[in-house]
Amino acid sequence: MDLTTVIETRPGIRSGKPCFVGTRIAVYDVLEYLASGMTTDEIVHDSRAHGPRASPRKSEATEFAALRERRLATA
Repeated sequence: MDLTTVIETRPGIRSGKPCFVGTRIAVYDVLEYLASGMTTDEIVHDSRAHGPRASPRKSEATEFAALRERRLATA
């Protein structure tokens, strides 16, 4: 999957943190929610309060984190 179609960074939005495209929902927030025990359905339900386009997905967040960790490990 090309993560640039679902994750973006924008200057001035969430301090440039990677967010789901068209939202202010940071990938790291979703990862923290998952780590705290929230289900994917709970995260999506809570995210919808921010607008109908807000639909972060667990698979995209975890793939992003895995790629980042891989880059850090090989740097």
